[in-house]
Amino acid sequence: MISRRAVLRGSASTAAAIATGIVAAGAGAASANAASATPRTVPTTLAANRGRLASRTVVTAPKLPLTHLSVAYTGESAAVRLRTAAGWGQWRELGGCVGGRDGSPTTGYRSSVVVAAGAIGYEVQAKDGSTVSTVELNTVDGPLRTVAAPVRNALPLASGEMLPFYLSRGTWDADESLRFAADGSEVWPGQFIPVQTLTVHHSGVTEHNGDPDPAATVRAVYYDQSVLQGWGDIGYHLLIDEQGRVYEGRYSGSDAIPVYGSALGADRRPLMVNAAHVGGFNAGNVGVCLLGRFSAGQPTAAAHRSLVLVLAALSALGRLNPTARTTYVNPLSGVSGEVNVISGHRDWASIGADPTECPGDAFYPYLGRVRREVAALYR
Repeated sequence: MISRRAVLRGSASTAAAIATGIVAAGAGAASANAASATPRTVPTTLAANRGRLASRTVVTAPKLPLTHLSVAYTGESAAVRLRTAAGWGQWRELGGCVGGRDGSPTTGYRSSVVVAAGAIGYEVQAKDGSTVSTVELNTVDGPLRTVAAPVRNALPLASGEMLPFYLSRGTWDADESLRFAADGSEVWPGQFIPVQTLTVHHSGVTEHNGDPDPAATVRAVYYDQSVLQGWGDIGYHLLIDEQGRVYEGRYSGSDAIPVYGSALGADRRPLMVNAAHVGGFNAGNVGVCLLGRFSAGQPTAAAHRSLVLVLAALSALGRLNPTARTTYVNPLSGVSGEVNVISGHRDWASIGADPTECPGDAFYPYLGRVRREVAALYR
């Protein structure tokens, strides 16, 4: 096991050995998978834009069989309720965030993806009476498209083991065509930057707890952020469902290691790909999202454990002290401020990010415990 003292001391030889091993493992796994890979088919996401709706609008006939519903709103909060064959369900409050890529103006609206399998109608409301917009999604039944076989490796843990229950982009059926414009150019080419901080999110919708098909939900979040919000990819680096399964998020290259590129920085640390999970404060900031909303309850024990393992691996590779505070400096814009090395999304509001409840009123106070558990893995 990696010595916590060595990691927190910033030992160049220890970190360089770890990072070099990660890069080599990723390249080797990618080559091995490429040699034996069999292409597979994945469903194309279907989308029907309902457009802007007045608050308390009832939609009685969705334009396609729903698996998910993307709801965008400009106020502080909104809610949705679904109608199934059994009747109307309860109102579900949405907890979306204002996000976006560094250097791009934020849209000013919040977006939430609602699990809506089996819904035959829905009603939306904005708490301040403003309008909302919906896009009806189906991430399961669309025409199949052929993609490369998934890689099977993942981010190594501090013990040298691999993450359990890891799903690469190919495994959760990411449609990589969404990352490209009609002319074939990549909408959002990766920038690779040294890691300074790690940020914990929740996806902001309660029914993700008990989700019967979390991979389909990840595909819906991917479509919402890459296409509907125009980012060109999913905004998180990693996502975790309630069973503790870890999903690769933002595309970082064709190798088997998520988050990082294939090269090392000048200090021999791996470089993270820039993402879009805290608008204006993304560069050097890795985003990990728990599927669910934790305003009144906690993540499952499995999700909590996977979160700790992921943060421990990221801390080790970045030579980060998980219990410390640091002065974050965005290398692209120069904005800076003091934050915890492991922060919740809401912490970034103190240095200029848009305010948010994320990662939930109930879970946020437990981040101190999470930091201590991450640090304990190096003892």
